[in-house]
Amino acid sequence: MWITLAIGAAFVVVMTAVAAEIYEGVAEADDLAGFDHPLLAWVMTWRSPELNTAITWFTDTGGTIGMPIIAVVAIIALTFSSRSWRPALLIIAAALGSLAMTVAGKNLIGRARPELADAVPPYESSPSFPSGHTLNATAIIAVIAYLWFLELEKRAARAWMIAGCAAYIVLIGLSRVYLGHHWLTDVAVAWVLGLAWAALVALAHRVFHTVRHVRRDRLSAPARGTTTD
Repeated sequence: MWITLAIGAAFVVVMTAVAAEIYEGVAEADDLAGFDHPLLAWVMTWRSPELNTAITWFTDTGGTIGMPIIAVVAIIALTFSSRSWRPALLIIAAALGSLAMTVAGKNLIGRARPELADAVPPYESSPSFPSGHTLNATAIIAVIAYLWFLELEKRAARAWMIAGCAAYIVLIGLSRVYLGHHWLTDVAVAWVLGLAWAALVALAHRVFHTVRHVRRDRLSAPARGTTTD
């Protein structure tokens, strides 16, 4: 338990530090923030009506309608598979935490989105930093992947599942940049914060699970040690 706690805590601390570094770069307009404008200008050269429509449909899966649907479907499937309310509790915790970070970050930073002339409609008016689609998708999908990992037994299935979830998280973030709805740094900090929160949720579950089993083993130890004549 202590090893798990140490590794998980270290990961959360590192991710938090990375998020702080990205924010500092945004505030001072250097480091990673220096790629915001060049990258947007580059992806704009890739746009076409057909690709714009396809990516808009895809990015909507990480929005205020698509992501709740994914979360509910995952809760139902994983609750049925595990015969436990654990998936519901952890996925809801992931969603509430990521939503709180999104709202707090946007209100505190108040960063402007790219110009409407550089964006693909439908346009969005809320502050840009961090990307809500990316942060929520990262946290929720990462926790779903963690719970799904516990249900799978074959290594190949686990590897494919992790790869698929990771690809979805990355593509959601990149779609926000492609559509001109966010800067690269909005997406990058959302990836980092989402992973940090998902790690914290998973860590809390692992510690709770371990402590519960230790207590249960201690309570059952005397019973196992007794004999009858």
